[in-house]
Amino acid sequence: MPKIAVLPGDGIGQEIMPQALRVLKHVVKNLPDWECTECIVGGAAIDLVGKALPEETLKVCKKSDAILLGAVGGPKWDNLPGPERPEMAALLGLRKAFGLYANIRPVKMMPFLLDASPLKRERVENVDMIIVRELSSGLYFGEKGRKTDPPSGYDVMIYSEEEVRRILHVGFKTAQARSKRLCSVDKANVLETSRFWREIANDVAKEYPDVQLSHMYADNAGMQLVLHPSQFDVMVTDNTFGDLLSDIASVLGGSIGMLSSASLGNNIGLYEPAHGSAPDIAGQNIANPLAMIISVASMFRHSFARHDIADKIEQAIDQVFAAGYRTGDIAKPGDQVLGTKEMGDAVLAALA
Repeated sequence: MPKIAVLPGDGIGQEIMPQALRVLKHVVKNLPDWECTECIVGGAAIDLVGKALPEETLKVCKKSDAILLGAVGGPKWDNLPGPERPEMAALLGLRKAFGLYANIRPVKMMPFLLDASPLKRERVENVDMIIVRELSSGLYFGEKGRKTDPPSGYDVMIYSEEEVRRILHVGFKTAQARSKRLCSVDKANVLETSRFWREIANDVAKEYPDVQLSHMYADNAGMQLVLHPSQFDVMVTDNTFGDLLSDIASVLGGSIGMLSSASLGNNIGLYEPAHGSAPDIAGQNIANPLAMIISVASMFRHSFARHDIADKIEQAIDQVFAAGYRTGDIAKPGDQVLGTKEMGDAVLAALA
């Protein structure tokens, strides 16, 4: 029996997760039993038990085959010390606990959303790329602290050879399954960790003679994502640069509300929308649930190898767009704007 840990989290996570679960339960209704167990995480968990990642939640996740996560964090908990805040304690805690070292973020321009992009149509119409981000090491996980004389703060960035090699293998294998082009992004003109990364990338490339490897500095990569995004097919980069570049790429399609994220390790995957908890719109039935629903499709694709189910969900979303339905973040004049629940209704109707 497949087991899924469901962590709605905070803010709009509480609204988008129910829509995703409606879709999940619909597509598995004719399959053997699937077990979904809902747990608290993030600020909601802090309020209830004083800890962003409770032991009971971890216990459920460890017994599961996949994890669905809504969003964590919000201003209510911003005054907590860094290690206790939901973003650090819950999100990074889950990544560390399950060895989730590879973040896969697909960025594909949907034809129906060309006019929703802030960039000109001709720049984004052929965008179809994947960003592979190292997720469990680097600057976010290195030693950090403050000094008093003189007052200063520091964060240490360290990568081991094993950590770099394993994420590069993910990048090369992803490229092999697509156009066989891989762009490795670093800052080798400034950072020693990046020079180390580039050396290993060139070495790993010898194992993939059919893949064309190129290198690009991170600042240039950010600029190129805006100027000529369709040049990229698969991009692989470290934790920090991947965080920044995937957010830049997310708006190419008009809204971060459309971007899903898969965090993979050796035995389990965590699937979540790329957006945050958006407390400013929480509770108003206006959040876009599609990134969460697409994350369910990604879960079927990566954790359960059910590409047929993943395709069915994605095709249903295409049908919804073809019918002219949009949430407010991607709507243009003439579109029929739906709320969070109503968009869930529309996807279910397309699946019927």
